[in-house]
Amino acid sequence: MKLRAADGHELDGYCCEPEAAPIGGLVVVQEIFGVNAHIRAVSEGYARDGFRVIAPAMFDRVERGVELGYDAAGMSRGIELIKPLQPEHYLLDVAAALAALDGLAAGVIGYCFGGSVAWRAAAALPVRAAVAYYGSNTVNLLELEPKCPVMAHYGERDVMIPLEKVQAFREKHPEVSVHTYAADHGFNCDHRRQYDAPSAALARERSLAFLRRHVPLNG
Repeated sequence: MKLRAADGHELDGYCCEPEAAPIGGLVVVQEIFGVNAHIRAVSEGYARDGFRVIAPAMFDRVERGVELGYDAAGMSRGIELIKPLQPEHYLLDVAAALAALDGLAAGVIGYCFGGSVAWRAAAALPVRAAVAYYGSNTVNLLELEPKCPVMAHYGERDVMIPLEKVQAFREKHPEVSVHTYAADHGFNCDHRRQYDAPSAALARERSLAFLRRHVPLNG
């Protein structure tokens, strides 16, 4: 589907509908690898759980149709694509996806780069809940004050997000539900060598329960 941000930018969104009436909306924010097979699968999974889901193509401001693999070339290209983007762009594009949910109460969930975007969205956008998976900037943006319930997942073996920073984040934001796992960065993604099935299953179980509790208007 096509989305339109408040600054006039048009971007693609991968939309998934539940079989029955949606219990709420959910914006899925990509990693630095684009709206690829993994992000589409995540979106489809939450649609099966009852949410209307939109995954905005965050790189459309730089290059359209980006879908990268989890190799060194994909990592390098993703890093280059993210450089021209600014936080205000992230929020405009997530807001465009929220607007396309047709008035549904909505949450946001993000992975890696998207985890940091979800944390920003919790402080700046009208979302009812936010879930951040191993967002490296979550622990660097301690000054943000979320306006909704937040859950954050981190890998204990993630060298990009040292545990001491996770602990500092936990202490600064005791209202955030923080979970750590005996896993590496990217442990949720079964397309990556860092995939850890038990950790991914537990984190998803927690995330789904959290979203079901906070997103629906009668939740």
